[in-house]
Amino acid sequence: MNYSTLKKTVALSVASLMAVGMVKAQTSTTTTTDTTKMSSGTTTAKVFGGRGQYNTFSLGINGGVTAPVVATGGSNDYTNWKTSYGYGASLRWQVAHSFGIQGDFHGGKVKGTNEDALNGIRDDRQSFDTKFYSGTLSGVVNVATIDYLRRKNAINFFVTAGAGLVWYNPTMVLGNGTDFVYQNADGSNHYVKSLVIPVGVGVKFRLADSWALNLGYTENFTDDDILDGLNRGYPSKDKYSYGYAGLEYTFGPKSKANLDWVNPVAMMYDELYDAALRQEVEALKGRVSNVENAVNDLKKDSDGDGVSDQFDKCPNTPAGTVVDGAGCPLKKDTVTVGGAAAPAAYTNIQFDFDSSVLRTSSYPTLDAVSADLRSNTAKTVELDGFASSEGTAAHNMRLSKDRANSVKTYLVNSGVEARRLKVKAFGETKPIADNSTEEGRVQNRRVEFSQK
Repeated sequence: MNYSTLKKTVALSVASLMAVGMVKAQTSTTTTTDTTKMSSGTTTAKVFGGRGQYNTFSLGINGGVTAPVVATGGSNDYTNWKTSYGYGASLRWQVAHSFGIQGDFHGGKVKGTNEDALNGIRDDRQSFDTKFYSGTLSGVVNVATIDYLRRKNAINFFVTAGAGLVWYNPTMVLGNGTDFVYQNADGSNHYVKSLVIPVGVGVKFRLADSWALNLGYTENFTDDDILDGLNRGYPSKDKYSYGYAGLEYTFGPKSKANLDWVNPVAMMYDELYDAALRQEVEALKGRVSNVENAVNDLKKDSDGDGVSDQFDKCPNTPAGTVVDGAGCPLKKDTVTVGGAAAPAAYTNIQFDFDSSVLRTSSYPTLDAVSADLRSNTAKTVELDGFASSEGTAAHNMRLSKDRANSVKTYLVNSGVEARRLKVKAFGETKPIADNSTEEGRVQNRRVEFSQK
């Protein structure tokens, strides 16, 4: 059989096997939709839940045909090749949806002849027959792990590549018709040991969640040129191929899914539309709605006095009424400020020693000022800051300015426009009481309102 015939035979065989498998898979998935859904639904596996959710270890056996040539071509020491038998076993650990690590043991024979050579002899060889055994470790990449047609994968295409050792013992028929067993340099005829690189492709059909049918083709490249018992001195290495079919069984409890067949798209869909999750989302929506309603209630101000109904102790005050922080009308007692009559609200704001922090006792006065300014939008006020005489003049000037700015910040936060408030600092100048006594110094630590 020549190389062209080999390519045609391999292509036809693979296409036929794939067609049979696809028909079987299509039939099983279209007629047992509920079964496959139930099979995938018995597990509690979640997206990003880790490998421990799945069954990942598989044991396989296989058998097939071998040949001392590969489909990708190359030179050969014999003019003709013969098919022979091969067999093997594998142990695989599926690390992820798309990748696994597999150990393989293979045995079998490869054969070839010089039938097309002159008189059937070439390099004093008529034929060879080599028995071999190999052990390899390979990575297995699943090419199709996502299926948009079915909930659960039924067919996986895969590629493999790895490395290992091959042991073989070539036997040849010489030109004179006698048998000759390849001998080592020391005259022994023990098995030759060599590095081997297996590279392969295949397709896997799901028979059940734990059982699969594997069809594959592997090209094996050795690190020497004596697999056929003849080293012709070419700068090339011997190789052989193995086409096989096999069964694979995945170990583990039925409550766990086989990672090989899990469809991540279906998992994400099921998790997204999980009934419990949807209930949680609806409950969360309800909680958000309650919070929004509570916020709206807090903002509600039925009488428009600037104090929300939740805190308004005097509801339904007439429009334009000046109220305090509790929503109650302010008394309109007046005092003289800067030579002009002003509401009692415009009394001095006192501060503690060396502090610009507002006292809580000042809040009612400030609320009254805020209410008056908000109801009289044409009015502007100057905030004059002062300090007692302790410390340096420069320090007291900064402190008095900070005190005036604290008052301004409070009023602005309560709704008064900043442009209507002017800040001036006077430091320890212009005392209103004697700085030689503590009672006097307390009065001098102040902010005064000056209406413009």
